Parts: sequence; structure tokens; C-alpha cells
Amino acid sequence: MITEKLLEKSKEAFVMAIEIYNKPTIRYRVEGFSFFICNAWELMLKAHIINQYDEHKIYYKDNPNRTITLENCIKIVFTNENTPIRKNLMKIIELRNTSTHFITEEYEMVYIPLFQACVLNFAEKMQDFHKIDMTEVIPQNFLTLAVSMKALDENIIRAKYPEEIAEKIIQTNNELSPLISENNQSFAIKIEHLHFLTKDKNAATSFVNVTKNSDVNVKIIKDIKDPNETHKFTMKTALKEINRRLQNKNINIQLNRYHFDLFCKKYGIKQNDKYCYIHKQYSQPSYTYSIHTIDLIVGEVMHDPDNILNKLKKISQPQEQRNSKR
Repeated sequence: MITEKLLEKSKEAFVMAIEIYNKPTIRYRVEGFSFFICNAWELMLKAHIINQYDEHKIYYKDNPNRTITLENCIKIVFTNENTPIRKNLMKIIELRNTSTHFITEEYEMVYIPLFQACVLNFAEKMQDFHKIDMTEVIPQNFLTLAVSMKALDENIIRAKYPEEIAEKIIQTNNELSPLISENNQSFAIKIEHLHFLTKDKNAATSFVNVTKNSDVNVKIIKDIKDPNETHKFTMKTALKEINRRLQNKNINIQLNRYHFDLFCKKYGIKQNDKYCYIHKQYSQPSYTYSIHTIDLIVGEVMHDPDNILNKLKKISQPQEQRNSKR
């Protein structure tokens, strides 16, 4: 079938995009990624359009020998132009279309939040539209793109490039920054680098010296945390994401609030700030959860889907009640 061929090519283009971007020896990885990820989306959406309508829908009416563009596919599938996933794709298409003239390595710093969202969106829609689990094509950890540790410095950009190119980079960054803040994770995944001091050398990734004789003063921040970013899931939204992932893995379990509470008690989730943030500004504390909580629960269910809930229920029973059943 034509849809099967389209999907096979789509998967291959997606893997190419990931491999090009994550390979450090390739200098033109921004251009390569944008080209192949757009190709992957176009082939995948055309397969979806054929399934939803028919094969004729992917051809121009006045030219039946030519298939429609990715932009046309997006408009057919994502009819709301304000949908973050559609806006994400349109911005990456803009990048692909201008790559011949303006792309420099600094574009990586500007576009990586959109690239990461685009990768995760693709994996999600492959599952939603075609029941294809992309983690069976490429391991889950490879869906996270390599991130540049540099920050965009306008002064360096202006000194390094001709005025036209420099202004284009700065203008693009200024246009995307507010959009990243205004939209959800379907448009962009925020990339933040946080540095913490530790006396444990085994836990360190780099080393610094602290001296009283330095001419440069700094303030050491022991802890910085925005729970709106790090712990954004309520119990309800966390359960929705957990059940979505389990369904995608063909695990026929529907977790509810009672099950979530069992996991919290078993793994001490509410006592661990990696997993849970306690909001104490009200008379009664409220709780929000990080993505680590979702990863933990999904991982435990996948490890033993047939028995995990019964095991948790037994553990939660009072000791004397468990003894009486022996």
C-alpha cells in the first residue's frame, strides 16, 4: 500500500533528522535537521490524509501528477491555525526555506526549543494517527536532542557576521522568544541550564575554585526552583499523561486517583522534591508533580503490568490486616 511506503520513508527521514542533529562532527546540522524533519512530517501527514479521505486528496486538482506541499498537509490536518503544533511546524518550515542564505551555527541556540517540541510532537502523532510507537524505531533517550551550552550574545553576533546576517539572527531570536513563553510544550520545550555547587566530586560534571582574591564578585544561589515549570502536573493531568503513555504501549490499565495515591505512598513521592512540590501558601497544602513522577509510575507499571496494582494494595494494608490473612 502507498500509505505503508510513505510511513516507512517517514520513519527513515525522522531517524536521519535525529542522527544528523546529534552528531557533533556535522556542522550543518540545523539545516539537515530542518530538511529531514519536514520531510518526515510531510510523508506521515500524507499517509494520514489518504487514510482519512483518499489518495486523490494529496494531489493538486489542476495537476494530478504533483503532490501537495507540507504546508497544504498541515492546513488539512491541523485546521486551527492557532494550534501550537501547527505554529511550531510553520516556523520550522520558514527555517528550512531560508536555510540557503542565512543559516549559521547560532541558529541552533534559537531553534532548539522548537526542534525538541517538533520531535516529541512527531512521535505523538505517529502513535495517534498510525499506531506506530517511535521508541521501537529509535530508543526513547535518542528523542532528546543534544543541546548547545552557549547562550546567544548579540554583541558577538554583530562582530562575527555581516550586518544582514547578524540582524536576521537577532530578529529571529526576538520574534521567537515571546512565542516560546506564550505557547505550551507543543510549540517549544524550554531549555534551561542550572548550575549547582556540590562538595561531592563524584556528583560533579565540572570543577571550579573559590577564592577570596578574585576581582569578580558573584552571588551563589543555593537553590532555584519555579514549580510552574518543574512541577507542572496536578494529580489529574499527571494521571491523564500516565494513562496516555500506557495506552500507547498497549497496556490495558487505567489508573485512577486511588492508584496514584498508592504509588505516592509506596515510593514516598510526596516526600521527595524531585517528584513533588508542596504548595504551602494555603490553609491546606496542595501538591503538583514533575515529569519524573510520570516516568516513575509508567516505568513501574510496564515492569509488571499484571501484578503491580495488587502488590501496591497489599503493601498499603495495615500490618495487622495482612497478618490476619496469612
